[in-house]
Amino acid sequence: MKIILCPNPFRDKGLKAAVEAQRVLTGAGAKCEYCFPFPVEQGNLGGLPPNIKIKELKAELPEADFLICFGGDGTILHAAKDASSYGVPIIGVNMGSVGFMAELEQNETTKLRRLLSGDYKMENRMLLDVRVLRDGRTLFRSMALNDAVVTKGGVARVIDLQIYGDKSLISNVFGDGVIVATPTGSTAYSLSAGGPIVEPTAENIIMTPISAHTLQAKAMVLDKNRFIQVVLPKNSRKMAYLSVDGGKSFKLYPGDTVQVTRSRRSLSLVRLSDKSFYEVINRKLERRIRQ
Repeated sequence: MKIILCPNPFRDKGLKAAVEAQRVLTGAGAKCEYCFPFPVEQGNLGGLPPNIKIKELKAELPEADFLICFGGDGTILHAAKDASSYGVPIIGVNMGSVGFMAELEQNETTKLRRLLSGDYKMENRMLLDVRVLRDGRTLFRSMALNDAVVTKGGVARVIDLQIYGDKSLISNVFGDGVIVATPTGSTAYSLSAGGPIVEPTAENIIMTPISAHTLQAKAMVLDKNRFIQVVLPKNSRKMAYLSVDGGKSFKLYPGDTVQVTRSRRSLSLVRLSDKSFYEVINRKLERRIRQ
C-alpha cells in the first residue's frame, strides 16, 4: 500500500507529525512518500529532516491509495483538487485551530494503522465547478470543496449582484457580496455570514449573502443540480473579486458572470471514528469560541 504524507510545513514544523505517521505506517507495512500540498521555496522552510525527500504531488498520486494531510482545513483544500482528480481518498490530521474536515488530532496518529487493515469508512463530499465568463469567453476555471465567494474587496463600499438559478432570478444582492458553498463549506465563511449548517454528506448548493443591505436577502439551500450564475451588471461602475476556497482573488468587471455548478467529481474523506457530525461540530465550534 502506498500512502502520501502531505504536510503543511508551516503548520507541521520540522515535519514532526508526518515523521511520526511514517513510523506508524511503515511499521504496519505501508510505503510512504512525502509531498507538499502547494509549491514551497526550500529557503523558507528552515531545517527539514535530512533523510526526507519531497516529491511532486501530481507525480505520486496516480499510484497512491491514500493521502494524509497534516495541517488545518486549508491544507486539505489545497490537496483536494489534485486528489479528487485521481480518486485518492484524503484523511486529515489537524495541526490548525479548528479543522472541521480533519479526522485526527496530532496525538492520534497511531490510529492510522487502521488504513492497512481496512477498518475505516469513506465519506463522499460534493465539489463545485466554477468559471468566469466575459463576453462569452471563459477566463477562469477552478474547483471548490468549500465555496466560491464574490466580494467587494477591501474598499468600504457595497456592490450590486444578480443571482440566477437556471436563468431565473433568485435574488438581487446589494451588500458586501455572496457566497456559493457546498455542504462541506457550510461551516466555513458561509456560517460566519449567517448561512445554515448543512450536513457535509448532503448534496445541496448554499447561497449566502454577505452583509446584505436589504431585509429580503436571505441564505438559501438550493438543489444540487441548480445552474448558478452570479452577474455583475454591465451598468455597474464597481469591480468585484472572486475567490475559490480562499485562494488568490480574480478581478471581476461589470458584465462578468460567475457560473457555479455541481462537479462530476467528488472528494472521498476517510473516517476512522464513529463520532457523529453533530458531536464534531459542537466540540469544534466550542473550541473556536474559547480561542
